[in-house]
Amino acid sequence: MFTRPATAVILAFTAALGVSIAAPSAAADGFADAATLAALHGTFESTAPEPWYGGFGTREFVFADGQWSLIFTHALDPDMTMRTFQFRTGGGYRVTGPSAAVPGAFEATFDEDWKHLTLLTAEPEVIAGLGMAGCGLTVNLEADISATGCAAWAPVAVCGQDHDLLAMDEAGLYFGQRPMDNDMCTPDRRPTALLMPVTAR
Repeated sequence: MFTRPATAVILAFTAALGVSIAAPSAAADGFADAATLAALHGTFESTAPEPWYGGFGTREFVFADGQWSLIFTHALDPDMTMRTFQFRTGGGYRVTGPSAAVPGAFEATFDEDWKHLTLLTAEPEVIAGLGMAGCGLTVNLEADISATGCAAWAPVAVCGQDHDLLAMDEAGLYFGQRPMDNDMCTPDRRPTALLMPVTAR
């Protein structure tokens, strides 16, 4: 049973689809080049729960042979004990030109060939606040939402790519700060700032 008022979750999720924590301004010196980023191999993960979607979340990225995948887990508390959902996606990725907005970062396109979502709470108000009440989800059972989408995630046929930023330095691997509506489906929606880094496992 969650102790945090569900209405707070609803308001926070509606107002904060994008995480508000941003990385320090990147400088080109000390950042990896495009070839290094295009050949990433390994697992990169959050060092601690981060502010996400009106609560907290952890990110785990795996890179190998030009492919990437993400496991994102969300919870209402910083200890990640009151979990709400887990989202997984992945596909190929490509690193293109340098970012005009963030020195040291590169523009990158991440294919989302599949999208899977697991509901981790049975609280009706929380589920409704997350926009997942109409998605036909079963608690603790992963659902393939590739064809249908759910909440802030559009179907693959509508949005099968994230147009993002990518950078790496000795602190870790950086991605772009997501917009409030979670829409990075087209190049004009590419972020103009970086998130805090994830670090190699």
